[in-house]
Amino acid sequence: MLLIGVNRSPYTRRVAITLTHYRVPFGQRALSGFDNRADVRGSNPPGRIPAVVLDGSETLVDSGAIIDHLDEIYAGDRPTTPRAGPERRAVVRVAALMMGACDKLLQAAYERNRKPAEKQHPPWIDDCVAQAEAVLAAVDAMIDPGKPVLLLDRLVQADICAVVAERLARAVARTDTEGKMPRLRALTRRLSEGSAFQVAES
Repeated sequence: MLLIGVNRSPYTRRVAITLTHYRVPFGQRALSGFDNRADVRGSNPPGRIPAVVLDGSETLVDSGAIIDHLDEIYAGDRPTTPRAGPERRAVVRVAALMMGACDKLLQAAYERNRKPAEKQHPPWIDDCVAQAEAVLAAVDAMIDPGKPVLLLDRLVQADICAVVAERLARAVARTDTEGKMPRLRALTRRLSEGSAFQVAES
């Protein structure tokens, strides 16, 4: 199995963590959707990351679709997204919130870093960051500091997405998660020490 994408991308990192959690052997081509778009389009026509090339050469795109496949094939009775019922809805809700926060943070980063200064719109940047921080604060309020994970009794996509979103907020928006979302920061720091989260920084 081959993962295409850089782990600076929260979407690629989410897939890399899930693969590592399931102990699936995989290689990785650290291609950027910006800097290597032509190469990325060889696997994913829009030029977006991540993509996963399965051993039979079939290619999957979009982190959610990739993880759906991994849950189906490798999870047994403990998928990172529960298959049905209230637990599934709870996990899907938090994962969607956190990946939505990532969307907003990357929109802000694109506006700031990819547009000429005279074409940037600072109120849009501020609004994107505010929306992302509102999500992080909402999830922070859900956390029981006495529990090792966010929702269930095991690692699920809610936890993985929390880690990648909180990390991105610190890196892109310089969000003070320690001060503003202390329970979220404590949780993600603790989770990040686990073996599943020890993925390359590329």
